[in-house]
This record gives sequence, C-alpha cells and structure tokens, in this order.
Amino acid sequence: MSELVLLLLRIGFLILLWFFVFGVVYSLRADLFGVRVRKMPADGAAAAPAPQAARPAPSPSAGGRVPTRLVITSGPKTGLEVPLGTEPMSIGRSSESGLVIRDDYTSSHHARLSKRGDIWLIQDLGSTNGTFLGGERLGDKALQVNIGTPIKVGATTFELRA
Repeated sequence: MSELVLLLLRIGFLILLWFFVFGVVYSLRADLFGVRVRKMPADGAAAAPAPQAARPAPSPSAGGRVPTRLVITSGPKTGLEVPLGTEPMSIGRSSESGLVIRDDYTSSHHARLSKRGDIWLIQDLGSTNGTFLGGERLGDKALQVNIGTPIKVGATTFELRA
C-alpha cells in the first residue's frame, strides 16, 4: 500500500472514532439530564378558566368537597401545589410526566392519577418500589383516593386537597 492510502485510512478511522465518542457523550447526556421537551403554546380557549357551572357536583363520599389540587407534603418539592384538571396525570421521573419526581426510588412512569366521574383514582404502573396509598402498597388495580389520604411515590408524599 502506498503511504497516501495508509494516511487516508488513518484519518478516516480517526474521524469514525470521533463520531463514536460524540455519540457516547450525547447518549450519556440524554440519560443523565433527559431530553428537552418543547412546550406547545396554549390556545386562548384552552387557557381560559372553566366556568363555575361546568364543575362536577361534589361527591357524597368526599363530604361534599371536590379535590382541586395536589399538594406535596414531604420530599424534595414540599409545598408544591399542582392544580387538578379532568385529564389523567402521570407521575414519575420522566420529563413527560404531569408531576415530575426525580429521585432514585421513582420509576420513569411510576403511577397515574385519573378521574372517573366525581372520584379520583391512583394506579401503580408496574413500578419497582411501588406506590403507597394510606400506608398500604397498591396492587395493579386503580384505587379511590379520598381528600387528605397520603400517597407515597419514592421519597415524596402528596395528597389531594379541596
């Protein structure tokens, strides 16, 4: 082989090696810090508050009160309040979750809080460390969440409040 071909092969191999290194660094960065999620602009109609008449009637089992917010009572985000809508809220480490909890004991998609009629349900999504409602570990079924009942996901505890 001529020296020119050998030099071109060395440079090509070096470029290929650098592409590999950049790929590994990008993968590690995405794993450690997550990928950026672009927020979509809200419509004027979607951002407007719901009228009072559109609210559901209070549930008799909740003592006439309807949960309107989720409050974190212990953990790294203690005091944070998240308004509850009508859509299901996913809970986990993923940046796509409605409630993001970043700790070693929380799965990417740990649990789901959803509304059926006038009641709120919590369901564990097959997490490794489990979801606890009132101190008891949830199975694979969705269970009703009453106002003030503590829900524990990883190192964070939260509850629904009116």
